[in-house]
Amino acid sequence: MIAHQTVFIGGLHRSGTSLVHEILRGSPEATGFINTGFPQDEGQFLQTVYPRASEFGGPGRFGFDKASHMDETHPLATPANADKLFQEWSKHWDMTRKFLLEKSPPNIVRLRYFQALYPGSKFIVILRHPLAVSYATRKWSKTAIPELLEHSILCYERFVQDMSHLKHLAVFRYEEFVQKPVETLEVITDWLGMPRVELKHEVRPNVNGAYFDTFRSEQASLLNKLKPSFSGMPEKFESRANALGYSIEEPEKLLPLPWLGLHG
Repeated sequence: MIAHQTVFIGGLHRSGTSLVHEILRGSPEATGFINTGFPQDEGQFLQTVYPRASEFGGPGRFGFDKASHMDETHPLATPANADKLFQEWSKHWDMTRKFLLEKSPPNIVRLRYFQALYPGSKFIVILRHPLAVSYATRKWSKTAIPELLEHSILCYERFVQDMSHLKHLAVFRYEEFVQKPVETLEVITDWLGMPRVELKHEVRPNVNGAYFDTFRSEQASLLNKLKPSFSGMPEKFESRANALGYSIEEPEKLLPLPWLGLHG
């Protein structure tokens, strides 16, 4: 481990974690999981040490189970499990490279656990508007939008509570990344101590527009006017979304967040 730098990438499903992982994986000094045969080459599927998100309900649901939240006090946070997990993941990494990347969306509620296993690890967390995450996840979870929105905000709130315990953390919003991908990548790679990576991926700047349009359409429809849980969503979630830098009432609006950026 002394010869390597572990880097964990987390966020919610459909929040840009796969794109960032693929880009950083392109560095000649980095290695990430690829062609594993599992969804989005997520590390959670390549190990037998800790439970997958599916054991807590899967995308759009796992955060509702308090057991999905893991920290340094978890019974599985042991040196033996650190060794076992490293051995299992090492089979899928190119161990001649310095930076070992692992990406799984549920990492967002498990970063303290990974830090306990591998002190000195660095963590990249990507935030995306809870409405966009909810609509993008709906086809997988088959859960109603109000519940998906609650799940997204709840997971982000748990992450915020964990932030002060993390020694090396980079937090940024997907919405700002797609507007300035090159500049954001330079900040991240410089922070990691990794040579800058050439951006070869297509990055679409308006990633949330279609989801916001769908939200407004469904909100305005007669059917959903008859569902108080849906029509009252802006009022119910606005203050909590604002604390995370987002707005339900004005989805395109990004609010300033003092804790965005680099920590440690």
